[in-house]
Amino acid sequence: MMDCTVSYKNSDIKIFKDINNLAEAFSSEFISVINSQLLNQKKVNVALSGGNTPKFFFQKVVLLKQKLDWGKIFLYWGDERCVPPEDPGSNFGMAKKYLLDHIKIPDENVIRIKGENNPDKEAKKYSEIIKRNLPEVNGLPHFEMMILGLGEDGHTASIFPDQKELLNSNEICSVASHPVTKQKRITLTGKVINNSGKIFFMVSGKNKSFIVSDIINEKGDYLKYPAYYIKPLNGEIVWYLDKEAASDLN
Repeated sequence: MMDCTVSYKNSDIKIFKDINNLAEAFSSEFISVINSQLLNQKKVNVALSGGNTPKFFFQKVVLLKQKLDWGKIFLYWGDERCVPPEDPGSNFGMAKKYLLDHIKIPDENVIRIKGENNPDKEAKKYSEIIKRNLPEVNGLPHFEMMILGLGEDGHTASIFPDQKELLNSNEICSVASHPVTKQKRITLTGKVINNSGKIFFMVSGKNKSFIVSDIINEKGDYLKYPAYYIKPLNGEIVWYLDKEAASDLN
């Protein structure tokens, strides 16, 4: 299933034959991490990612759903497009279709970003919810698990290369704008992301391979990619890559 795993600059890099093997392995790790956390605490807070790769992960988790106590898992989102939940671009809508509709999780455990609301007001409201509900570590909200994707321009969550100031923002959530479409998005900021216990990047596809290589090998234009600056303060970072996404690594 797994071609190799290596440690590099405080990151673990796991490489898989294809996206299905990646998703299957990550679903097992997802379950293992959560159950390990629940040995010592009453609940676990997880920030989910949007994009195409998590869809495969959600489908694999559904097959193993009996291995988790969903009543103790609280799901948030790292970012959301400012669209209603039924819109095809909604990160929440995708998670609902492939995960939430197939598991028994209490409604109050699913804390979505309401993309249909006024972006500035919703960013403030979501920040308040997170601040109220999550434990504080290093003076910031602490997610036990953060799942991230990687864009072809090096963005992660909705922190884009032309908006890298969001990496150092003192806000919990902020409003971002897609550099091409100008679509508004709500995103967690860099300090909150980097305050997570475990950060997982899930990346698939040949079209991401040069970005992955530049970031991990610190070459090319790596300094302009927001994903490069995701470096947890006291936690761990793990890259889950399929063979195509890893094809340009040394």
